[in-house]
Amino acid sequence: MKLIGVDVGGTFTDLIITDTKTLATQIHKVPTTSDDPSVGVTDGIVALCTLADTPPAAIDHVFHGTTIATNAVLEYDGAETGMITTEGYRDILHIGRHQRPENYSIMQDIPWQARPLVPRRNRLTVKERLVPPNGDVLVPLNEKDVRKAARELKKRGVQSIAICFLFSYIDPTHEERARDIVLEEYPDAFVTTSAHVAPQFREFERFTTAAMNAFIGPKVRGYVQKLDRRLKSANLSADLHIMGSNGGVATAQTVADLPVITLLSGPAAGVLGGAWSAARSKKRKIITFDVGGTSADIGIVIDGHYSEATARDTWIGGYPVLVPMIDIGTIGAGGGSIAHIDSGGAFKVGPRSAGSQPGPACYQRGGDLPTVTDANLALGRLDADNFLGGEMGLDAKAANKVISTLADQLGLPKNEAAEGVLTIMNSNMANAIRAKTVQKGLDPREFSLVAFGGAGPLHGAEVADMLNIPEVVVPPYPGITSAEGLLTTDIKYDQIKTEFQVKGAINLARLNRDFGQLAQGLVKQYKADGISAAKIKQLRFGDLRYVGQGYELRVPIPAGKLTNAAMEKVWAEFHKLHDREYGHFFEDSPIEIVNIRLTGVGALPKVSAAKVKPGGSLKAATVKTAPSVFRAGDKLKTVKTTFYRRDKLPLNKAFSGPAIVLQKDTTTVIPPGWTAKMDQGANLILTRAKRARG
Repeated sequence: MKLIGVDVGGTFTDLIITDTKTLATQIHKVPTTSDDPSVGVTDGIVALCTLADTPPAAIDHVFHGTTIATNAVLEYDGAETGMITTEGYRDILHIGRHQRPENYSIMQDIPWQARPLVPRRNRLTVKERLVPPNGDVLVPLNEKDVRKAARELKKRGVQSIAICFLFSYIDPTHEERARDIVLEEYPDAFVTTSAHVAPQFREFERFTTAAMNAFIGPKVRGYVQKLDRRLKSANLSADLHIMGSNGGVATAQTVADLPVITLLSGPAAGVLGGAWSAARSKKRKIITFDVGGTSADIGIVIDGHYSEATARDTWIGGYPVLVPMIDIGTIGAGGGSIAHIDSGGAFKVGPRSAGSQPGPACYQRGGDLPTVTDANLALGRLDADNFLGGEMGLDAKAANKVISTLADQLGLPKNEAAEGVLTIMNSNMANAIRAKTVQKGLDPREFSLVAFGGAGPLHGAEVADMLNIPEVVVPPYPGITSAEGLLTTDIKYDQIKTEFQVKGAINLARLNRDFGQLAQGLVKQYKADGISAAKIKQLRFGDLRYVGQGYELRVPIPAGKLTNAAMEKVWAEFHKLHDREYGHFFEDSPIEIVNIRLTGVGALPKVSAAKVKPGGSLKAATVKTAPSVFRAGDKLKTVKTTFYRRDKLPLNKAFSGPAIVLQKDTTTVIPPGWTAKMDQGANLILTRAKRARG
């Protein structure tokens, strides 16, 4: 089979094609068409097919990582959205939980109040009420109220409507009937229900997740439909699957219905790609370090398993989101990050980015602000004639000009200013890694840093130095690793049900029945995708906590009929996880099952590692020697640096820094004090000179 992975970043759209039979692989990068990413995606795929001498009609699957949903939230650029909710609960979206993002700040941004997903004027109420624990009807749904609200929202020009009723996670009947009525009155509206998006307790988070799905829904649905049309017009009849935040892909139709599942689409693919590459070199504990043009994403993978964010950690743009997500830390730090002096006189880098248009000054597209890429070029760490494999030239004069202007503002020599840009950028990224390791009880010195993305290998070694990480792994196609990660996964869907049962009073019949109902829902979902139940792998989990705690830990639950003996193993695993997460556990405290989860995995064809071809020699790989600037203690030094072509490097032949390794999709910097070699897994392994731990 012939597979294509395409990941849209803020600056470039990355593409990879592979033949699962011959293992032939070809990569390509094109500038992201920010106004309409589907143009860049389609044009890039067509160009990639030409490079690979493969007709578009021969492609079997296209796997896509997208930032459409994420950008709509971060840029507050969604649809005019309305809400129909239970009478008396109009202001749930505004009140939240009285939790301040910054406890001690009197001047802070509260996104759900400053930038509401649904303006208060568009939040209308209807009479209805269910009551726990069984969802008994206290107040029947007033259908006349629903019709009146639907007509009013249509009259106001609202494009999208979220239906959010209290306790609908127990019984969604009222929400489903309200949805049908709204569609009768307003067939063109994008309508979503909270029980369909996030069928679990915590009304603020459930309502917000539904509102977010509605807010981004028309934009994502429009993009998916437009992309599908463009691909067909380019003679591509391949199945289109889109990456979700949970580490699996979904069909285009599912994403058009539930766009909220794609909020971490690209970053999730990066974690998978980094883990897949590191496994080729038998690395067990890794930190994925994905740095693109606008952001840096950090993930943790141990023994091939990545962690999933908990309910307390799933936030996008400051809004809580109740959908399964890989635990990824993201900051505004990338090659396009703009260096500036803020209103208080502080020297900062990012989070604002020059993006792809106009991009860094050295891109010659009208950019006139100093960026990280400009600083790297000014310090001699990029080769102006070998960017994107020579397909794109860089303007060193333009880079030096904007860095010199920054230096004048700072009162520093030009090289000091440029190196300062990199130091601030690297420090920001090192702090983000600390938040995912040190603050969670993990020692980064025991991990390998897998550096990828267009800018990750440029900064990987220096960031690792700041954290005492002894080793950096640079994958074969660093700039395409997220796109490659798309080719390593499966169709993955999640079902969830709020359970509320306590150890010592577990109703096993109910628990087994509820898992059976989730399984039926999962089978139905896969059947719509043309995948039979026999081909689905099912994984069961429970969200558990000690009675009285506010948040849960996710614990595996064994397959098959659950018995008291099976549940004893679940309780023991929860104690173990609690001890690992918090450093203690309470063996005699009652444990509560809050939610049960069922994850389905439907197998898809995947990329395979091609056989590594022995390279030539270091001499044959040498492109040139040129001066580059690095910091040595308190001083900067201009040192003679060797530039190598990665595709010519020999296997298992170490070479010392300072050195620069060039390839089409990225540039790797090996600073003084580091060595590098190509290993049998086709990864470039950077190793730091040993130093005392501490």
